[in-house]
Amino acid sequence: MHNNSVLIRARVRRFLSERVSPAVYRTSAPLSVSAWEVPDEPVPFAEAVDQEFVPFAVGQSWGKPWGTTWFHVTGVVPAQWADFDALETRTELLVDLGFLSGQPGFQAEGLVFDPEGDILKAIEPLNNYVPLTVGPGGTIDVYIEAASNPDVGSDWAFQPTAVGDKATAGTDPIYRLRRLDVALLDLEVWNLDRDVWTLFGLMEELGEDLPRTAEILRALEQVTDRMDPDDISGTAGVGRGILAPVLAQPAYASAHRIVAVGHAHIDSAWLWPVRETIRKCARTFSNVLHLMDEDPDFIFACSSAQQYSWMKQHYPQLFERIRERAVEGRFVPVGGMWVESDTNMPGGEALARQLLAGKTFFMREFGIEPLEVWLPDSFGYTAALPQIVTAAGSKYFLTQKISWNETNVMPHHTFSWEGIDGTQVFTHFPPVDTYNSVLSGQELARAQRQYNEKGASNVSLVPFGFGDGGGGPTREMLAAAERTRSLEGSPTVRIATPLAFFEEAERSYPTPPVWSGELYLEFHRGTYTSQANTKAGNRRSEHLLREAELWATTANVRSGAVYPYDRLTAVWETVLLNQFHDILPGTSIAWVHQVAEAAHAAVAVELEDVISHSIAALAGPDGGDPVSFNASPFAVAGVPALSAAPVADAEPASAEPLGGGFTLENGVVRAVIDDRGLLTSLVDVATGREAIPEGARGNVLQLFRDTPTQWDAWDLDEHYQRNGTELVEADSVELVSNGSGSATVRVRRSFGSSTVSQEISLAPRQSSLDIVTTVDWHERQKLLKLAFPLDVHTDRAASEIQFGHVYRPTHANTSWDSARFETCAHRWVFVGEPGFGVVVANDSTYGHDITRRTRDGGGTTTTVRESLLRAPTFPDPTADQGVHTLRTSIGLSPDVLGAVDEGYRINLPLREASGSALEPLIVSENPSIVIEAVKLAEDRSGDIIVRLYEARGSRTTGAVRFGLATGSVIETDLLERAVSPDAVQSEDGTGVRLALRAFQIVTLRVSRSAGAQLQP
Repeated sequence: MHNNSVLIRARVRRFLSERVSPAVYRTSAPLSVSAWEVPDEPVPFAEAVDQEFVPFAVGQSWGKPWGTTWFHVTGVVPAQWADFDALETRTELLVDLGFLSGQPGFQAEGLVFDPEGDILKAIEPLNNYVPLTVGPGGTIDVYIEAASNPDVGSDWAFQPTAVGDKATAGTDPIYRLRRLDVALLDLEVWNLDRDVWTLFGLMEELGEDLPRTAEILRALEQVTDRMDPDDISGTAGVGRGILAPVLAQPAYASAHRIVAVGHAHIDSAWLWPVRETIRKCARTFSNVLHLMDEDPDFIFACSSAQQYSWMKQHYPQLFERIRERAVEGRFVPVGGMWVESDTNMPGGEALARQLLAGKTFFMREFGIEPLEVWLPDSFGYTAALPQIVTAAGSKYFLTQKISWNETNVMPHHTFSWEGIDGTQVFTHFPPVDTYNSVLSGQELARAQRQYNEKGASNVSLVPFGFGDGGGGPTREMLAAAERTRSLEGSPTVRIATPLAFFEEAERSYPTPPVWSGELYLEFHRGTYTSQANTKAGNRRSEHLLREAELWATTANVRSGAVYPYDRLTAVWETVLLNQFHDILPGTSIAWVHQVAEAAHAAVAVELEDVISHSIAALAGPDGGDPVSFNASPFAVAGVPALSAAPVADAEPASAEPLGGGFTLENGVVRAVIDDRGLLTSLVDVATGREAIPEGARGNVLQLFRDTPTQWDAWDLDEHYQRNGTELVEADSVELVSNGSGSATVRVRRSFGSSTVSQEISLAPRQSSLDIVTTVDWHERQKLLKLAFPLDVHTDRAASEIQFGHVYRPTHANTSWDSARFETCAHRWVFVGEPGFGVVVANDSTYGHDITRRTRDGGGTTTTVRESLLRAPTFPDPTADQGVHTLRTSIGLSPDVLGAVDEGYRINLPLREASGSALEPLIVSENPSIVIEAVKLAEDRSGDIIVRLYEARGSRTTGAVRFGLATGSVIETDLLERAVSPDAVQSEDGTGVRLALRAFQIVTLRVSRSAGAQLQP
């Protein structure tokens, strides 16, 4: 037989696209349309229907960017359609809002209501029908809330665009209504279309030498031969009859098993604002609920308690339908987090609260506790996460994003992921390499081909449904799942819950391999730096929340002040939302970041009010002695941890001129600032040890070209290092007085279109030099770093992460080391030798790189650089423009615990008040046991929750004392539920003695004795 398979394939493709697919609808008829354009922001149905609608015609333009137009659609189903067999056809509303060629979720969308305001279904690209229950002669009357969302960049050309900011997006219409018809779906033709699509997709993935490939090819050829191209509807049964035996061939016994989970990865904000995400959720969920009504086997998993909460607030009827299906087990809450957050930059307590808030919502609303943490799209995963996941009562973890690695391929798809404390969590990394599958033959084959656990396990998960901008699964995807349930040549497909998958995977793979440490994404490294204001707002909010909870709890215990539960809950929900993995990383449109920055500003106002009222209750009447409130878990300036006391007296730091520069000294360290404002010396006065290499200079601002190959706001490419300039020339260097006992040098510089002012200060008794850098930044596609070369010999650097730190190599021995050229750290990084080290701390910076080189003549220089600012032009062309103030400190410490202390100090400045000294509510007698959070229990019982962790990275013991009469002290999980004692060794009524492993997180629930009970 001659091999003419290429021609047959081409013939089948054309037959499908030109004959079968256009015949899916037998006939259609136009409907009458009127419209009302909402003047500004969206309005609810009840308000819209009372407006004056004007006639509107198909072909007319509509919709300014980010606008809303309500269409009122009326008409009658043609009476002559009664001639068609009702079992073979279905009447539907067909809508084309003017859909673009880009992907669903990135353009116009609509939500369809009946005249009573009940939601029927959504209209999306590739899902543009609404089933109608009226028959021939019946009346059609619906409203469509159409959103004219612009396509910000789904072509991924990464070009600057003005449409991401409502103020610059314009007002001209961007869509043209193409179709609004009542149409008759031909069920047999539709099913034929799905049969051909499934088999053709499978055939394309099979080897040419397989008999199965030829069998499918010849069957498809027969379909094109025997069907009448002029009567597709009348001969569709013939085509389906030819394909039926081919579709009936069962899968190989050894076929890869796929658990397909309905899914819609809805970014809580990204190339659209949060307000549009709320509507996207309603559209997607209405589609999902419609499919559940049609298919009793369909299961859909959705993460993010925030999105459910929005539905409860804005679409209560839809939420009740969701609740009904959730209780039924088909609309499945997963993840257990408030949002699918970034995990690199949120603080430890914030990640704990993501799970506390998320799980609490799901248990309260649905009686369901998700056991999986579901983060398919976040940009890398902190090594602290396995312990946090487990401490929240979860058992499993899923991610997809690591498949985006530029350099190295993850060796496992199912594995145990081990965190910094040794905790392991069963993890799956779907080999299908997408969280937006359509269950195509190509995707299913890829999942089977790439699965790395073959021979040990044989099951993987595939999330299917249009995502990012929502949309979710479609009936076409469900048809694909049904046809591949057991199909020769294909993996088997079974729709089930994520939990069902994990339980099956765990049974089949009881001893999976272990991956230890962070899941570093070798991509999107610029997300540690982009949109500095959003990051600064997040860091400040986290620390204000720590202060607010600490002082409100202390005020409640000491004076009976009312604890502001509701206010704190609302603030936490705002902060958690803005840690979403496209907000905090700085990868959204301008509108999103404007809203985030305003939210952080409002959070600051709210929390400052909570803090001031609590401190007022604690300090007593005005007119007392000056005292300072210290929220750090370490003493600061003589003020004990978590207490209030006068700042200890100390000799002021001195400043002496030296060769056009200055020497600053306070008896602990001595620093030399030269005539260009550069740090040429930093000496430990007690030992004489110098931290700056001879001839080197610290506090060097470096400006680099920053033009990523793609993904501008996301990526920092390695080639940036090849084009940089050191900004060493100063406009002025002068000594200034600040009246605080500190010695301060002010340095001013200018470059390009920007200016920089730095205040370099040495405070009394302090072992670190504070540098406040204020940049009026007006560069484009540039990266600003701050560099410190250090005379420290080390092959690794410690970087703070949540509840601990990780060590990363400073060399590039392997491809894994080399790819980690930009990393994330929280409040500090530390490089050290035995007995001596240098800490570089910050108050809002996350991106760092730390490298080493051998000096001429011997010796090693380790260079620490902070990434201060970027200026990407997509998706926000104005990203980071304006004034930024960033705080850095460089100090000396014999070990990493000094770095922990310094990180808290720079982020938790003392608060001045007048009143009496205040004893701490909680005292840790071992500096390695760090108190991270003090709050009242979520159940409003008045019990005190204390969260602490081991910070040095070693096993330790120590006592924690309570400044109140206690009833009982029990260990809990992050949800404040009692767990078996692990860390508590003994209790004596005044405190507990703990034994902690390295980096262990412990949550204590402290009840008050009967005599100490006050109003919670």
